[in-house]
Amino acid sequence: MTLTALGAVRHNWTLQEAESLLAMPLMDLLFHAQRVHREHHAPNTVQMSTLLSIKTGACPEDCAYCPQSVRYDTGLEREELMEVESVRQHAARAKQAGATRFCMGAAYRSPKARDLKVIAAMVREVSALGLETCATLGMLTPDQAQELKDAGLDYYNHNLDTSAEFYGKVITTRTYQDRLDTLQAVRGAQLKVCCGGILGLGESVTDRAKLLMTLANLPEHPESVPINQLVQVPGTPLEGSAPVDPLDFVRAIAAARLMMPRSHVRLSAGRQQMSDELQALCFLAGANSVFYGEKLLTTGNPDVERDRRLLARLGLRPESFLVNNPGSLPSVPEGSQPPCTRNEETAA
Repeated sequence: MTLTALGAVRHNWTLQEAESLLAMPLMDLLFHAQRVHREHHAPNTVQMSTLLSIKTGACPEDCAYCPQSVRYDTGLEREELMEVESVRQHAARAKQAGATRFCMGAAYRSPKARDLKVIAAMVREVSALGLETCATLGMLTPDQAQELKDAGLDYYNHNLDTSAEFYGKVITTRTYQDRLDTLQAVRGAQLKVCCGGILGLGESVTDRAKLLMTLANLPEHPESVPINQLVQVPGTPLEGSAPVDPLDFVRAIAAARLMMPRSHVRLSAGRQQMSDELQALCFLAGANSVFYGEKLLTTGNPDVERDRRLLARLGLRPESFLVNNPGSLPSVPEGSQPPCTRNEETAA
C-alpha cells in the first residue's frame, strides 16, 4: 500500500492493508486521514442528524449490547409504534435545532406490513419538512425496501456491528448473511446506505480491521458509516466489558476515512462518555457526522448546548450552512454558537 495513493476509492482492500492502517503511527495516520478528508469533503463541517425511537423495546433478537431485547431485564419500558403526527412534531423540532437528517428507529426483527405502512406515512411527513429521512427497522425484504423508497426514504441504516468471525459471539438470532442480504435489498431499491459497527464488544484489532474491510469492499461504499462505542447498559450481557482505548477508537475513525474517503463517517453512540478532546481528535481523524440531540434510541447523547459549545470551540460548522451559503466560510467567534439553529434547508 502506497501512502500517497490513500484517498482513492477502492473496493479491493486486503486484511493486511486494513491492519497496517490501524497499526500506523498515530500522527502519520491522522495526517493522512485529514489530508484525504479534505480531498473529498468541505473542511470544518459536520453533518447533523437526529435519531428518534419510534417503537421501543420487545425486540426478539439477542444482540448482547442492546437494551431493547426482550431477553434482557434492563428496566426499559416498551412503547408501541408512535403516531405519525407525533413523529412529525419531533422532526420539526429537530430541524429547528439544526438537524438536517431525521432518523427513525424501531425495535423489530423485521417490520410487519401494517407497521410499515404507518412508517411510510411518517417518512412522507418528515420528508415534506425538507429533512433527509433515514430509518432503521431491522431486516428488510426487497419489496419492503421498495415500499420505503416509494414513500420518499433517503437512507436505510443496517449495521454489520463487527467482523463475520466475531459476530456469533454477539448475536445468534440472525446471521451475518442476513445483514448483508438486507443491505443488498436496500441497494436494490436505490436507497442510500448507512452501515457501520460497534467497538468495545470484546473484538480484537483484527476483527475491527475485518469489519472495515467488509464495509470498504461492498460494491458501493455506504454513504454514511457510523462508528459506535459500546454503551454498556446494565442488564445486557456486555455490561462490564473492557472499555475501548480512546486512541484505538480514533484509529478506527481514521481508517474508516481512508478506506471509504467519500463516505460520511459518523461519530455515533458513546459520545456522552467521550471528552471534548477525544471528540476533537475524532473530527481530526475524519469524522464529519454526529447524532445531534439529547437521546439516541434509548441511551444518552450529549445535549444540544454542549454540542453547540464544542462546535464553536473547534470552529466547526454544520454542513448545511455551506450548502445554503456557497463560497462562504464564516468564522465562529470563541464562545459563540455556530450558525445552525433555524430554518435551514436539507444538506446535499
